Amino acid sequence: MFLSVFDVFKIGVGPSSSHTMGPMVAAGRFLDRLRAAPFTASGVRATLHGSLAFTGKGHATDRAVILGLAGFLPDTFDADAAEATLLSIAGSKKISPPALPQLTFDPQKDLRFDYDTALPGHANGMVIDALDVQGDVILSETYYSIGGGFVLTADELSAGKAQDEGPEVPFPFKSAAEMLEMAKTSGLTIAQMKEKNEAARKTGPLRQGTYRIWQVMKDCMDRGLASEGVLPGGLNVRRRAPGIYAKLMEERGQNLTAPHVVNDWIGTYAMAVNEENAAGGQVVTAPTNGAAGVMPAVIRYYLDHVPGASETRVPEFLLTAAAIAGLVKFNASISGAEAGCQAEVGSAAAMAAAGFCAVQGGTPEQIENAAEIALEHHLGMTCDPVAGLVQVPCIERNSLGAIKAVSAASLALRGDGQHFVPLDAAIETMRQTGRDMHEKYKETSLGGLAVNVPNC
Repeated sequence: MFLSVFDVFKIGVGPSSSHTMGPMVAAGRFLDRLRAAPFTASGVRATLHGSLAFTGKGHATDRAVILGLAGFLPDTFDADAAEATLLSIAGSKKISPPALPQLTFDPQKDLRFDYDTALPGHANGMVIDALDVQGDVILSETYYSIGGGFVLTADELSAGKAQDEGPEVPFPFKSAAEMLEMAKTSGLTIAQMKEKNEAARKTGPLRQGTYRIWQVMKDCMDRGLASEGVLPGGLNVRRRAPGIYAKLMEERGQNLTAPHVVNDWIGTYAMAVNEENAAGGQVVTAPTNGAAGVMPAVIRYYLDHVPGASETRVPEFLLTAAAIAGLVKFNASISGAEAGCQAEVGSAAAMAAAGFCAVQGGTPEQIENAAEIALEHHLGMTCDPVAGLVQVPCIERNSLGAIKAVSAASLALRGDGQHFVPLDAAIETMRQTGRDMHEKYKETSLGGLAVNVPNC
């Protein structure tokens, strides 16, 4: 089993990896099919199903699909150009994709929200159709946004492409138990095994790539710590990270500061990232946009607050976290629409706990223990965004997820790695809990806080 560190940590745009980045990627893939088709389409339309329909407006799915059909991609997203393009399409009722003829597209009619029909493959389903001059469908494709910006067609999903494909890797662990056994046999750390797997798949310059991931994370955090105002979407949620950060900076160095204030630092770092995500800024999936604040907050805490910390350990942090992400994704889910927020913030906390434990010298057994502690104490967490926006309770959940990650790693480092609940059991429990969880608690905004808190 292999999932690249560069697939776990993808540079993209907020507010959601599954509802914004995924649909944009799906639309781009459909354009590729049109370019390869032997016929010329006259128009295009898209239909959103399941969670993409229920929370599509709050997650900017509608905008993402339109922009994707216009040729925009998450990793090269230009916000100013996007706004100009959306205005042009709304006025002309036409889309001009690169290397394709102009297509008719009326955003009010040709982008449909189907709240009644759930597609069988995944909660995040969408269908894109190409039309001829008479309005008849001449090409159709079903796409599933399966979390973290990953997209599969219906055929790819049914054929099992969601599983690992590619050349053999030297350490193909499919479970935490196998990971620990391979570490014991080889004498390597989890990060070292992951690095050798990445090399076998030739995923690119590893050190340079991981440093770039951290730089984008840090830049996002810095913008969030400096940007004041109200988040878009209508809830009038005020950005809090800059104010809290300013107070913390004022108090820094005071002898009377209580020890628990360190949690405020960690939480504020996470809030800064997720406030930027909610505003549609550039973020890194970790493993999703909705949980994007946990990992960078813990890395920032490590670098700025832990004696002896070094930025040279960031690749080790990210590689260790990516190993845990692969176990969760292949054996359960990282999608809130599939398994609730336990799959997003819970997975992120497990990843961050593992990475933090690793850079502090934790053994593979202690690292596995840290990930298990963090995940276990997110089990059952629902995904119930108020008004379908990735704001309440998502932003604060990232703060608490980061704090839990640090605590989980600290507890694990106090032990010898021997513990009662294996990480594999926690992951399987999350899968079962997600399967049994009512749909209204899985990113539909039909239950939980979303129906018990006024939207304005």
